[in-house]
Amino acid sequence: MAIQQAKVFVEDLQRGMFVSRLDRPWTRTPFALQGFYIRDLEEIRQLQKYCRFVYVDVVKTVGDVGVKLRKITSAASQAAEVEKTAPGKNSRRIPVAINCKPVQVKHNHYTAPEPARKEAVKAKELHQRILQGMHEVMVQMRSDHPLPTAQINQAMSQMVDSVLRSPDAFSWLARVREKDEETYSHSVRASVWAVVFGRHIGLRRQELVQLGVATLLKDVGKLYLSEAVLKAEKRDPRAELEYRKFVDFSVKLLSADPNIDPQVLTIVQCHKEQYDGSGYPNGLRGGQIPVLARMCGIVTFYDEATNPRGAEFPVPPSKAVAQLYDLRNSAFQEQLVVEFIQSIGLYPTGTQVALSTGEIAVVVEQSHQRRLKPKVMLVTDRAKKLLEKPQLFDMAADDDRKLALVDKGKKSLDQVGLVTITQDLDPSRFPQINVAAVRDQYLYEQRVPTFLARFLPRR
Repeated sequence: MAIQQAKVFVEDLQRGMFVSRLDRPWTRTPFALQGFYIRDLEEIRQLQKYCRFVYVDVVKTVGDVGVKLRKITSAASQAAEVEKTAPGKNSRRIPVAINCKPVQVKHNHYTAPEPARKEAVKAKELHQRILQGMHEVMVQMRSDHPLPTAQINQAMSQMVDSVLRSPDAFSWLARVREKDEETYSHSVRASVWAVVFGRHIGLRRQELVQLGVATLLKDVGKLYLSEAVLKAEKRDPRAELEYRKFVDFSVKLLSADPNIDPQVLTIVQCHKEQYDGSGYPNGLRGGQIPVLARMCGIVTFYDEATNPRGAEFPVPPSKAVAQLYDLRNSAFQEQLVVEFIQSIGLYPTGTQVALSTGEIAVVVEQSHQRRLKPKVMLVTDRAKKLLEKPQLFDMAADDDRKLALVDKGKKSLDQVGLVTITQDLDPSRFPQINVAAVRDQYLYEQRVPTFLARFLPRR
């Protein structure tokens, strides 16, 4: 069979090519989340700005360039077949394909999210209940008393309902790291990301609860490991084997509880398996790993990447996303990696970002249809001097106002000056910015000052 996609460096792009994949997540570029035909030089310049290479669909590419590509790839395919079947010591080993069906995804399965402020108080109360529940789990385990899993199940069920109403309200609680957080805070944060992820792909409510509970309780078996093994920066092979026993310990503990859903046990048992079979405890691969366990593995990795153990500050989301994306089709299924990145957005709530106008801002709420244009709180002026009081700026609404002037012919696109996010920032660069205070001002104060005048074009 002829090769269907060709890797093309951006310097060699031509009109008529159908770009089917990029060398980075679509969410990290201004392009739509699907393939497109290159129609003009401006699109080529944009691709050259963001990518080193792209993948071009050979069949869909039109014109003379399509004919040429099909000839080249057909010849390459025939040569590969000859080399694959030729005997001799220099013959290359053909990788074994990973058997895994695409995950069925139902985008927009749930109603549009409500404003985070409307759900904030309920979310905060539920978050505290879940933290308290996890504290009780730790206490009961040390005293060999029954685990309070009935309360955990009830709190998670209510959390799922809260996330279904407003993902951003709970995302705030997962994003901001408190100074006095406990060791189990990682599991609480990961459970939030898991439910947000599940909402995005349209999991049924029962599956969301199962996924959330499993992600919350997946590490309980670590209490049976020594401090030396748990806190080791680098583990030798013997210590690594000892560490990996926590999965079986967790399953054994939870399976003794009649309140634990069997599906939760399956997720916990399989959440450290990896897509290419390199995980543990059973070396499962591809479709052998249950979908919810694959999702649990992704959110676990993401939270650990954004909150490295012992680090004073969290890592910018873009770095964690880049690490995750690099592991697609090895540790994690590519389709689920891309869906997870879309579910949290490139700039999750709580992310510090630099604007094209020079100000530093904190993302306070997503625009779920326009992920690159969230609501932000401006925290510095253009000289990077802290504002006395952060001010709200709705990037999507500002775009709408300016584009309306362009549509009416009153201003050109260059004249209105659309505001963009240029990058997310490492929190350690601006330690004086109190993200928790910004969160509290946005979510819980009745009136938040709005900042528009400097961005609006004169009529």
